[in-house]
Amino acid sequence: MAVKYSFTRAIVAGAIALAAATPAFGQDAVEQFYKGKQINIVIGSDVGGGYDSYARLIARYLGNYIPGKPNIVPQNMPGAGSNKAASYVYGLAAKDGTVIGAPQPGAILQPLLGEAPVQHDPSKSIYLGSANSDVYLCLARSDAPAKSFQETFTKEITLGASGQGATTRDLPMMLNNVLGTKLRLVSGYAGTREITLAIERGEVHGICGLGWTSLAATHPDWLTNGTIRILAQETTRGQPDMNKMGVPLALSFAKTDEDRQVMELVYSQGLFGRPYLLPPGVPPERVAALRKAFMAVLQDKDLLADAQKAKLDIEALSGEEVQAMVAKAYALSSNVVARAKQALQQQ
Repeated sequence: MAVKYSFTRAIVAGAIALAAATPAFGQDAVEQFYKGKQINIVIGSDVGGGYDSYARLIARYLGNYIPGKPNIVPQNMPGAGSNKAASYVYGLAAKDGTVIGAPQPGAILQPLLGEAPVQHDPSKSIYLGSANSDVYLCLARSDAPAKSFQETFTKEITLGASGQGATTRDLPMMLNNVLGTKLRLVSGYAGTREITLAIERGEVHGICGLGWTSLAATHPDWLTNGTIRILAQETTRGQPDMNKMGVPLALSFAKTDEDRQVMELVYSQGLFGRPYLLPPGVPPERVAALRKAFMAVLQDKDLLADAQKAKLDIEALSGEEVQAMVAKAYALSSNVVARAKQALQQQ
């Protein structure tokens, strides 16, 4: 009996030791893989805009939190409302954890709501998380014909916009189709940087679908020198500073419950405002390590100090949270999706 007991105890002890060693083994494997490697962050916007600013800030510190400390290199791939970058990461990039996508959130809803075919499926992508939730704004130059959001129902203003799938195109298109505003879109700009330059040059009156954080980061002077008026907040919940200023929610102009539901679906992309993702097929242990690193880097004191200087709000969402939000959007009823899809099309 004593021999049998000792043998059984040895087996149990060995199993416990093996179980305890498994995470360490996984960690060692991840570290060995990333040691001496380079991770590319593919940014779906041009240089200088808000999405670019966030991605480059994260790139400076992220490698410190990934086992093996790989070099992080940001690369810009603007085009098609970030769908060019999202499609590259999804279908063409290496699926080994060495390529991270940083698209605009509109690209995540594009396959669900857009007409133009895209080469990626956001419901199958793997999300590392989001750097913050965002509040989108509709704003116009102070000399624009419409001085308030209410006036956009009777006075036409010209807005700069990117391609289908970008918030700067989709959100004002929805306002026209659902609410009946008179927003004339001039599409084809590469990103928000080009649109804001067009506003300064007087080529267009304004922009809708510009993130509050992008405005605060790239043109804080606009808020104090009277260059622009903020006409409305395009979000399901208001931004505290904008609420204090009395800037209305576009949602408050919805005429029916169905109109409100459609707007809420389209605005849901703001909840995962700065998403970072991987293509499907990345090994689970590397996904876990990258998700952990992503959340850790957004608590780095030096990163937070740099973010404060650059006026970039950090409100981290975990990969699991973003994954769940995307899954929820793709599980909505066909009626709501069809109505929202119609609202984003040129009538």
